[in-house]
Amino acid sequence: MDLDGNKITELDQERPRRARGIYLLPNLLTTAALFAGFYAVLAAMNGQFEKAAVAVFVAMLLDGLDGRVARITNTQSAFGAEYDSLSDMVAFGLAPALVTYEWALNQLGKAGWMAAFIYTAGAALRLARFNASVATADKRYFQGLPSPSAAAVLAASVWVAVDNGIVGADVAWVVGVMTGLVGLLMVSNLRYYSFKEIDFHGKVPFVVIVVIMLVFAVVLTQPPLVLFGLFFAYAMSGPVLWVYRRVRLRARRA
Repeated sequence: MDLDGNKITELDQERPRRARGIYLLPNLLTTAALFAGFYAVLAAMNGQFEKAAVAVFVAMLLDGLDGRVARITNTQSAFGAEYDSLSDMVAFGLAPALVTYEWALNQLGKAGWMAAFIYTAGAALRLARFNASVATADKRYFQGLPSPSAAAVLAASVWVAVDNGIVGADVAWVVGVMTGLVGLLMVSNLRYYSFKEIDFHGKVPFVVIVVIMLVFAVVLTQPPLVLFGLFFAYAMSGPVLWVYRRVRLRARRA
């Protein structure tokens, strides 16, 4: 009998108790990504837009690490998946929208906060759709622009502008259109290559290492401009590939 008067059976005594708690390392990285997104908002509120943009990229780096660390150390859990999704919403949904709003969109009045909301809602819907279809989705492609890439487009654009002395009020309408467009791309049905089929454990030609070295060198010369170019090109790859497939389909039918 236990303290409550319930009878303890032999099966209950042999049944192993479920371990309580959460895995530290991957969730620590997720918390760091969450903090980076939170810091980006604080920096933007204090007019430190370059620091805010860099913080979004730090969150991207940490977000890419937590899942891989969890798989390598076999510490994946349902709690970690949900926590990572909530962290992504803050770092890649709320933070980029608030940073761009504080920098430029607040000059547009209602149109500005509407553009910021479209982006935030797009990120929330994108994350919800990803979580709901993760078990059945084609691993080679993402459906809709991934939220970290969308956040990178906005953060890099702010970083480039600040680095070149461009005032947000002067390009507010351009930023508003881009913010709304990126938000809509996240909830679109366009396919984006996921790069998940790349085998990081296999061997590659020596020239590949040379190319990677050159890419790092180029990024270090002008980090904001190169990062903006890379992520903007990735964001546009979805519509471009969609048009390319349509043209090929019509050519086959003809």
